[in-house]
This record gives sequence, structure tokens and C-alpha cells, in this order.
Amino acid sequence: MQPDAANTIFEKLKTLSIEDQEEILRLVEVKLSRPQKAETRPIWEVITEISSEIPLEEWEKLPSDGSVNHDHYLYGAPKKY
Repeated sequence: MQPDAANTIFEKLKTLSIEDQEEILRLVEVKLSRPQKAETRPIWEVITEISSEIPLEEWEKLPSDGSVNHDHYLYGAPKKY
């Protein structure tokens, strides 16, 4: 953060009530307590990683026509053939 931005934030915080300042401090502490993301990955890498942990026998239980009949499996609509 640039020094000017830090000074602007500090000056604006001083104008708030003590209760509002404490609320902002709690928000900052929550933000700082979260782990920082070192890197981001594309969603397909995350999906590949998660799906690789699922045993093959569980994958075999999935219907082979799920893309065509998703309304049937989700909502009970008539199957399409």
C-alpha cells in the first residue's frame, strides 16, 4: 500500500466513533487471520485433483446418460432416450 493511501485510511478512521473503529479493527483482524493465497489455480486443476481422490467403483455408480437426463436424475422428469 502506498503511504498516501495508508494516511488517508488513518485520517478517515479517526473521524469514526470508537465503536465503528473497533468494528473496522475486527474486520481487519478477520482479514489478516485468513491464509493468504500464494497462487491461484484454474478450476479444472482443482476438479481434477478432487476427482482423482474418488475411488473408481464410485465413478462406476454414476449414470452414463447423466448429461442427457440430468432433469430426470435431479427432478424426476421423464427420461430422454
